[in-house]
Amino acid sequence: MEIKEVHFIGSFERESQCPQDMVPEFAFIGRSNVGKSSLINMLCNHKGLAKVSNTPGKTQTINFFRVDDAWHLVDLPGYGYAKISKKMRGKWEDMIERYLLTRPQLQCVFVLLDSRHSLQDIDLEFINWLGSRRVAFVLVYTKIDKLRASQVNDHISKIRNGLLQYWNELPTQFVTSSEKKIGRQEILDFIGDLNLNF
Repeated sequence: MEIKEVHFIGSFERESQCPQDMVPEFAFIGRSNVGKSSLINMLCNHKGLAKVSNTPGKTQTINFFRVDDAWHLVDLPGYGYAKISKKMRGKWEDMIERYLLTRPQLQCVFVLLDSRHSLQDIDLEFINWLGSRRVAFVLVYTKIDKLRASQVNDHISKIRNGLLQYWNELPTQFVTSSEKKIGRQEILDFIGDLNLNF
C-alpha cells in the first residue's frame, strides 16, 4: 500500500468528540519521546504532519488524520514521563482508555518501543493491559538507526524475552527507523491488509 493524501481532521479531548464515520482506524501510542511523531511523519511521507518535539508530553489530545479518504491514523498521547500535573495525567489516562475500549472503528494499536532501551515497566504494564482487555495490537521497535548494526538484534531480543515471561507468543512486530524509512512499507502493507477485511 502507498499513501497519496493525508489530511489533519482535528484534535479531540474525548472519544465522544472523535469522528463518527465508520472507517477503519489505526492508533499509535508509546512512551513519551519514543519517536511516535517521527514515525507517523515517515509513514505518511510528510515531515510536518505530526509535531516532533524534544519535550515529553507534547501530544495532549487524540489527533485524527484522514488517509486517502479511506482510513484514519490516530495519534494518541504518550504515556510515562511528562511535565504535567497528576490531575492532567489522570485525564489523559481516562481519555486513552475510553478510546481504546469503546471505539468500534479501531482495528489495531501500534505500540512503540524504543529499541535502544531494555523493556520498561510502564511498557510492559500497558502491553499486558491491552492483552487483558483483548485490544488488538502490534509492536513497533523504533530508532534502530541509533544503534550499531551489531546491536539491533541483541537489543530487540532482550525486549522480546522480557515480554515472553508474560506472553506465550507475541503479536506481529516491526523494526523501524524514521530517519532511514526502515519498516515503512511493511507497516503500510499490514494496514492495507487489515483494511481489506474491514
